[in-house]
Amino acid sequence: MNRKRPKVAFLCVHNSCRSQMAEALGKHLAGDVFESFSAGTEPGAQINPDAVRLMRQVYGIDMAQSQHNKPLSALPTVDIVVTMGCNVQCPTLPCSHREDWGLDDPTGQPDSAFLAVMKQIEEKVLDLKHRIQAGDWNGSGQC
Repeated sequence: MNRKRPKVAFLCVHNSCRSQMAEALGKHLAGDVFESFSAGTEPGAQINPDAVRLMRQVYGIDMAQSQHNKPLSALPTVDIVVTMGCNVQCPTLPCSHREDWGLDDPTGQPDSAFLAVMKQIEEKVLDLKHRIQAGDWNGSGQC
């Protein structure tokens, strides 16, 4: 199978925590199946330091070196849009599939909250990877 890898955009408000972790885990766990990007509707000044520390500790990924906060305008044309569950109306972004992961924001909470959200993101990234491999994502969501 010589198909182009779909581009996945992980979106939230500040692009500082959940969407950054999803981008990093997408690259780390599913880079062979899809390309990962992240952005925010109102990007913050920096990636959440607790997210950076724990991603480095758990996965060996240094988001401070490989990623930065980005606005939606910095995204390439994407195939799949994943919102993190920010309880805000995300602008419409052209795509073939859209889904919301409904993740709680761990910002300001103990490490255990971050670790729980990181585990949820890992599971969802792997699920998305398997659905893409099986061809179960085209046209199965609203954009």
